[in-house]
Amino acid sequence: MTANNSQIFWELKLDMSGQQTILTKIVRLTSNIETNYPELYRFLDESPMTIPSVANPHLDKIVLEDYLDYLKELLRRHQETRETQHNDSI
Repeated sequence: MTANNSQIFWELKLDMSGQQTILTKIVRLTSNIETNYPELYRFLDESPMTIPSVANPHLDKIVLEDYLDYLKELLRRHQETRETQHNDSI
């Protein structure tokens, strides 16, 4: 392997490692939602964010980070709504 090829290999390996880290976070967050917020989890199956708009979507680190941010924001809003509804019922 030449020096240039070696550098490309390690850059790809690092990039895949970053993607794997994000995927792990997505799986953990999704599992948390499934377990603790089943009413929200059902919504994930219907979410346009989870439906690719092309036949063979390219999932890069940016797309995965955007989806992770989307899940975090969705959960945050849901928790705020639950808290508001709970406080209103007291």
